[in-house]
Amino acid sequence: MPEDAASPSQRPRYRRILLKLSGEALMGEGGFGIDTVTLGRIAEEVKEVHALGVDVALVIGGGNIFRGLAASAHGMDRASADYMGMLATVMNSIAMQDALERAGVDTRVQSAIEIREVCEPYIRRRAVRHLEKRRVVIFAAGTGNPYFTTDTAASLRAMEIHADVLLKATRVDGVYDRDPRRFSDAKRFVRLTYLDVLQRNLQVMDSTAISLCRDNRLSIVVFDMRQSGNIRRAVMGEDIGTLVADDDVAR
Repeated sequence: MPEDAASPSQRPRYRRILLKLSGEALMGEGGFGIDTVTLGRIAEEVKEVHALGVDVALVIGGGNIFRGLAASAHGMDRASADYMGMLATVMNSIAMQDALERAGVDTRVQSAIEIREVCEPYIRRRAVRHLEKRRVVIFAAGTGNPYFTTDTAASLRAMEIHADVLLKATRVDGVYDRDPRRFSDAKRFVRLTYLDVLQRNLQVMDSTAISLCRDNRLSIVVFDMRQSGNIRRAVMGEDIGTLVADDDVAR
C-alpha cells in the first residue's frame, strides 16, 4: 500500500453527508444572533471533513434570529411566521457561506424561496453537480413551504442528493430519555430505531422528518456540536452521540 494511502480505519465511513445545524448553534454563548467566533470554528470543522474527500451539504435553522412556531403561538399567522423563519435561515446560510469561503472552501447557497440576488434557486440536479465539483452546498429556506420544519427539509434534501447519512448537530451529546439539562439521572441512548423515536416521542427530530428517514432508510447520527472535532468523528464512524437507524444497521 502506498505510504500516503489511508488504511480502512482511517477512511471516512460516509462519502456524502448532510449536516443539520440549528440556528442556535451559531449563537455560541450568546442569546441571539450569530457569534462570528463560533461560525468560524464550525467552518473550519466543515473544511477539515471536506478535505477528507467527503461531499458536504448543510441545512441551518433560523432559531437564533426568528422562530416561526413561537411567533405563531403569540398570535401571528402561522404561515407568515414560518416564511419569516425561512428568511432567517437564508441569513444564516449566507453567513456560513462567507465563513467557509474565507476558510478557502468553495460554496454555493441554494434557497427554496427564490432570492436570485443573493443565492441560487434550489435545483436538485444543480446541487448534485456542485457536490460532484467539490463544492459545499448550503440549502436555505427549508422546503419553501410553511408548516414544515428545517428538520424535515434536512431529511428531504439528504434523500434528494443521495446522502449516506444525516448528521444532526445539537447542544447535547446524543438522545436522552428526558432532558439531561434538567434531570441528572437522564439516560443517553447509544442506538435507537426510527420506531423507538416515534413511539417514545423522543425529541430527535419532528415526526415527519423521522418518518421520511425511516421510509428511505436514511440513518441519523445525533451528536454534540460544542465539542471540537465531533463532525470529523461522526464522519469517520466513531462511537459518539446516538445512532438512529433500522434494526439491521450496525455501527
